[in-house]
Amino acid sequence: MASEPDLTLRCRRLLPMPNSPEQEGMMADRGIRERHITTNGKMEVEQIISRKLHLKRAAEHLKSDLMKQLDSHVKDFMDCLIEESGCLEPVPVLLSDKESRKLSKQSRTQASQGKVFVTRRSLLDELFEVNHIRTIYHMFIALLILFIFSTLAVDFIDEGRLVLDFDLLVFAFGQLPLVVCTWLCMFVSVLLVPYSLFHLWASRYQTCSHPALWSGLLGFGFMLYQGLGLGFLPTSVVLRNGLPPASRFIIIMEQVRLMMKVHSFIRENVPRVLSAPKDKTNYLVIPQLTQYLYFLFAPTLIYRDHYPRNPFIRWSYVATKFSQVLGCLFYAYYVFVRLCIPQFRSISMQLFDLRAMVLCVFNSILPGVLVLFLAFFAFLHCWLNAFAEMLRFGDRKFYKDWWNSTSFSNYYRTWNVVVHDWLYYYAYRDFLWLTEKRFRTGAMLFVFTVSAVVHEYILAICFGFFYPVLFCLFMCFGMMFNFILHDRRKGPIWNIIMWTSLFLGQGVIICLYSQEWYAQRYCPIQEPSFLDLLTPRSWTCHLTKPHAEHSGRS
Repeated sequence: MASEPDLTLRCRRLLPMPNSPEQEGMMADRGIRERHITTNGKMEVEQIISRKLHLKRAAEHLKSDLMKQLDSHVKDFMDCLIEESGCLEPVPVLLSDKESRKLSKQSRTQASQGKVFVTRRSLLDELFEVNHIRTIYHMFIALLILFIFSTLAVDFIDEGRLVLDFDLLVFAFGQLPLVVCTWLCMFVSVLLVPYSLFHLWASRYQTCSHPALWSGLLGFGFMLYQGLGLGFLPTSVVLRNGLPPASRFIIIMEQVRLMMKVHSFIRENVPRVLSAPKDKTNYLVIPQLTQYLYFLFAPTLIYRDHYPRNPFIRWSYVATKFSQVLGCLFYAYYVFVRLCIPQFRSISMQLFDLRAMVLCVFNSILPGVLVLFLAFFAFLHCWLNAFAEMLRFGDRKFYKDWWNSTSFSNYYRTWNVVVHDWLYYYAYRDFLWLTEKRFRTGAMLFVFTVSAVVHEYILAICFGFFYPVLFCLFMCFGMMFNFILHDRRKGPIWNIIMWTSLFLGQGVIICLYSQEWYAQRYCPIQEPSFLDLLTPRSWTCHLTKPHAEHSGRS
């Protein structure tokens, strides 16, 4: 281990040293010679001005170089201090056997208690305080303004007037009263049924004569509610009433969110009842209904009785976030109107071949990337932060710096921290617990499968057709990149590879799903068989333009 004088010497070597007296003398002589520039005994004004400009530029370059060197040396100096301080031997503390066992027990308890919530801001809120980062945000706003102007100009040229009907948004969010009623029924049932079942089970578990039978009976009732009441019924409402895509998306996303929250509530509280002493009443470990109600609205999928809370609500912040969500919604509208619909309306009437496929994918990269950014910013940043502020929820770490990822494994962990935490604690860790930590690769494969199935289920119900593009990307390329681009991959080149793969994947998703969407409308089948439902319609739909006229922008 390095001693204290060695640490000082090592760190001082990293700092820039002053010039020697000989070097300073040489520089002074050179400066004197340069100041005595004469022509025929007379100094010329032009040479003085030129020399001043030259010296000014040299001084600016010197300043830039010195700041870079100073920054590098200070960084190395601090890294050296941190590295050496980590090697210092801890001060020995004598503890009794009882205290040592108590400390060890507390450490194990903290390690196994799961996610710990602390008060912290979202990363983008911190980054937007930097002018350079905020300028990037302003650039996206300028791009939105250009989209609006271009759409208005094209509509004015084609129609001879300004078209401001937003027919695509009206179509996508149709039948909103039915959506609201369906959500209210889902929420009320989630509020009453799971809590009542858990309260009934916990209050009689240790007093009944057959606790295993009692647990099995109420557990079956809970699973029946999850599968039928919260799973089948909302989906049947969506399909039978033919809701448009955005309205379907609202119901299905809320369905999945509430199912994950209910699972977390039961999963976190059942062990507390099982481990409660028999001489104490179980009502001490049963959460209150208000705590469960707060959890249903809180921007997290991990249940806790209490969360860190902020002292007050900034209503101006809430209004700003909801206005940004609305802005992202209109942004996505103009992306589809200007970049997607004109392209895919004509592509869907062309022959499906390799050339058309390649052009379609690369032309879809730009709208795909914009939709990716908009979805991240609107939901993971604005929407969750707005609800967190209204609930005074302190932990705003809904995502991490996924854009700096050099591996897909790190990207999966940092893109959506809210969902990742649920998958990690209730899918990955529970799988390891069931298998006694013997199949870590199997646990990872299980997590990927659950995520891929849920994502594909959402898209299939929302779009109204089965086309497992996202499932194949998850299970094939996602798994492969997770092992190839792992955490040991560092450096800028791996970040470039990650972004390139992400861009290409977004192009594939936008291209194939858009083609299938228009093929489903251009080539409808009156009585489709089960095989017809599984076969992509875009592979066999080839219509001429007169037969494929489609009114409106949808």
